[in-house]
Amino acid sequence: MKERPILMNSAMVCATLAGTKTQTRRIIKLPPAPAALGEWQASTIGGENGGRTAAGNEVPLRAVIWHTRTGKTISCPHGQPGDRLWVRETWVCDDFRVQAGPYLEVPGAREALFYRADNEQSFEAPEGKYWKPSIHMPRWASRILLEIVSVRVERLNDCSEADAIAEGVRKFTDSFMRGLPGWEGYPGAFARPDAYTAYYDLWEKINGVGSWDANPWVWVIEFKRVTP
Repeated sequence: MKERPILMNSAMVCATLAGTKTQTRRIIKLPPAPAALGEWQASTIGGENGGRTAAGNEVPLRAVIWHTRTGKTISCPHGQPGDRLWVRETWVCDDFRVQAGPYLEVPGAREALFYRADNEQSFEAPEGKYWKPSIHMPRWASRILLEIVSVRVERLNDCSEADAIAEGVRKFTDSFMRGLPGWEGYPGAFARPDAYTAYYDLWEKINGVGSWDANPWVWVIEFKRVTP
């Protein structure tokens, strides 16, 4: 079992803590194809007929993407089923021994942690402090640990209504919300007729205008939370 960090914005963190987010989609970074012919396709390696390790054990089944011309195969860099992900989110530690970096844990530091996702309405950090970007969160400050349940490869636009709900968009009466922090104060502003449309809006908000229509290949990572 391996453990890796994964970045989440405040909306994703809130949905994960609420238990409504059990999937995340991450764009697959594909290298330029060296040949004009061929294409990228979703596939798997390992499994019952996937060969044996040097020790004679069955190679675990895992999702990959491969190029039909070159044969290049790429596995999910975030891990495989059974691996764990510790979440990096926007944070600050109200302890002068930690604030300036290198963010090493000191006695009492955990009790001085604040997380931006816990204050969706104002986003305000403790007085006189400034939020630290999620990329700078050290392992000891992370409060969310996830276990990967499954990994698959698909095109972004293949996301189903059920998948969009599993991505954590929020239900409000008969409409779905984009899941952005602060929506509670303006419920009608972000209302969408279905979860798919709400997730489309959220994806474009995070990744930029036109990013949904680009329909990239994505890793679809299903997870469960393993810490309270």
